[in-house]
Amino acid sequence: MSAPVKKNDRVTVYIEDLTHDGNGVAKVDGYPLFIQGALPQETVEVHVLKTLKNYGFAKVIEIIEPSPDRVEAPCEYFKQCGGCQLQHLSYEGQLKWKQKMVENVMKRLGKIDAPVLPVKGMENPWNYRNKAQIPFAQGEEAAIAGFYKTKSHNIVDMERCLIQTGEADAILTGLKRELAKLGIQPYNEATHSGQLRHVVVRKGRATNEVMVVLVTKSRKFPQKEAAIEVIQRLVPNVTSIVQNVNGEKTNVIFGDTTITLWGKDTIEDTIGNVRFEISARSFYQVNPEQTEVLYKQALDYAQLEGNERVIDAYCGIGSISLFLAQKAGYVMGVEIVPQAMEDAKRNAELNGFTNTYFEAGAAEEVIPRWYKEGKEADVLVVDPPRKGCDEALLNTITEQKPKRVVYVSCNPATLARDLRILEDGGYKTQEVQPVDMFPHTTHVECCAWLELAE
Repeated sequence: MSAPVKKNDRVTVYIEDLTHDGNGVAKVDGYPLFIQGALPQETVEVHVLKTLKNYGFAKVIEIIEPSPDRVEAPCEYFKQCGGCQLQHLSYEGQLKWKQKMVENVMKRLGKIDAPVLPVKGMENPWNYRNKAQIPFAQGEEAAIAGFYKTKSHNIVDMERCLIQTGEADAILTGLKRELAKLGIQPYNEATHSGQLRHVVVRKGRATNEVMVVLVTKSRKFPQKEAAIEVIQRLVPNVTSIVQNVNGEKTNVIFGDTTITLWGKDTIEDTIGNVRFEISARSFYQVNPEQTEVLYKQALDYAQLEGNERVIDAYCGIGSISLFLAQKAGYVMGVEIVPQAMEDAKRNAELNGFTNTYFEAGAAEEVIPRWYKEGKEADVLVVDPPRKGCDEALLNTITEQKPKRVVYVSCNPATLARDLRILEDGGYKTQEVQPVDMFPHTTHVECCAWLELAE
């Protein structure tokens, strides 16, 4: 059957929902249209741009009846930049939509009937990012810097970003104006020429320490002394200036070589009562205020009394592990990235924890071996990447049956899938708590609590 609309048609539609990337969803005789910029509960006239067999794309011509939650996006780059998708939706509206989205995913994909609690949001959902990765390029007349347009590698030349720190804005606006004076040529992705690829700015929320990382194509950097002076002027509270070398033809930001040009090798931050050292390439959550909310939720769900053995799978630099170690008898963390394990051990030592153990390896391989060695867990915590838990790890959980599982997830879809597998293996999901880690985007983190069914 052909689609009920064709390219260049104009139709009036009602927006039912949003997609995972923030486009409105309407249906014409059951045929889905995805419409950028439209919000749920709106009636809009649209221009059909493209039709495929099972769905099509359209753009808004006129908003006939706006959503009660529609607001004017405060960022002047909102319609171009791909960083935020929901600035035109009130923050209260964002939280309501995210809760509904998690509820729908749990029921539709996982057949999970556990309550999904209201999303824990931020009092001030702006300037929350403690890490900015700013690409630089050569414009027609001068250097440009900003963030990429949606689904492209074309840079939107920007002067500020409303969700990042003032220090990152100072680098964004100031450094690109100084590059010509410094004699530094921005990188050209097409020709693999030029020197400066990215600048990464990291800030410790609790300490106010700032690290600036210059990602260059080659190690040779004759302008480094002048660059250090400029950065110190732009960011007076900078405590670490680092060069990272990436000579590959790649979209990956960092290379393998990192050199401290000035100041310390790391900066420090705290989440709750736990201190962390952060290096140029360390994984560290970009919203520490909400990270504390998420980790406290995981700690609450773990219900530790002081004697339990806890296993933390996909533990990264040990951030959740160290939160758990405050109340557990012993915490064992596993992570496939060896450098992350070194960071975890260093952070445990920094905080004086003696009840932790970290091992590099695949969780689905290491944890079964631990169980064979008699290192059983009372509570098992998982915080996997977006793809969710490895099937072998889920099998290990359902075979070994720790009495409680706490699942921290950055992807509701794979969370729902994995909860279904765990429930089929003898667990019962008690509740799911979403946390808004990334305001003004469609992303939401969740923390789920499961108990072994009796």
